[in-house]
Amino acid sequence: MINVITVHWQTPKWIEPQLSYLERNLAGDFRVFAALNGIDDPEHRSRFYFGVDLEGDHPEKLNALAKTAIERSDPADILMFIDGDAFPVQSLDAWMDEALRSYPLAAVRRDENFGDPQPHPCFCVTTVGFWREIGGDWGNGPGWVNNLGRKIRDPGGILYYRLQELNHEWLPLVRTNTDNPDPLWFAVYGHLIYHHGAGFRKRFSRFDQARQTESAKAGVAKTTEPTVGSLRLAVQDDPSQLARIRPRHLLVAVRALQNAILRRQRERSLSKKAEHDERVAVAQAEKIFAQLTVDPDFYLALDSGARDGSSDSTP
Repeated sequence: MINVITVHWQTPKWIEPQLSYLERNLAGDFRVFAALNGIDDPEHRSRFYFGVDLEGDHPEKLNALAKTAIERSDPADILMFIDGDAFPVQSLDAWMDEALRSYPLAAVRRDENFGDPQPHPCFCVTTVGFWREIGGDWGNGPGWVNNLGRKIRDPGGILYYRLQELNHEWLPLVRTNTDNPDPLWFAVYGHLIYHHGAGFRKRFSRFDQARQTESAKAGVAKTTEPTVGSLRLAVQDDPSQLARIRPRHLLVAVRALQNAILRRQRERSLSKKAEHDERVAVAQAEKIFAQLTVDPDFYLALDSGARDGSSDSTP
């Protein structure tokens, strides 16, 4: 038995696509355990073997669903963790059998997200027995330093360090896109798994954050001239300075005012660019969503290497 564990939040938008692709690409028996907060329609809930509201963040929901699935499973049964906006695009049964004969766990690893090293919960398969043996946990853990030199804590961190501590090698599925509408979203992993990304939240990633930071840095004027704020503070500290104003002081004040105007213009420009980028990203996401709902081969436009039906993540 394959126990599929997933989380949908506030919208039923991804229920039909995910279940359709699971039915198309899983030949063996499977049942779906789902967190469905904000999705109250009984018709939607009835499509899941187990569908409930759950408290907590994403890792806590996954852990709770896994606990419920394990209580109803044999040790050899499979646990498949998968994001609500993710699903298999090719048949998984033979690949899972082969992968889990060689490794105790296989999962997406998002190298493209500035070197994230951990198993990612957008897709992960293991057995009930192994998950129970290691005390599987999707919590963030202590974190790591990414390729930008920043300390990161994300789901899968505890699992990553636990596998290291217990000396268990796992099989990573890496991004196989040949076309990248976005450096992180719309990903195909191992020619097998599609992850739309940000299907239940604002479309903003570390790449967007890094781009905005770099744009802001590039727009900062490298000058030691006084600003309007610093001149105001100087006068507040010593009002008698107003009586000693000379023409050269007026020139400094004019320059400070010009700098303030330029700074506001840069801030408005960055804000407009961020709004434009978000509109473009949303439009791209909706376009791909429309394609995947009608064409099960939509992913081939993103990953032409998947045409031969093979996987880059074989044991």
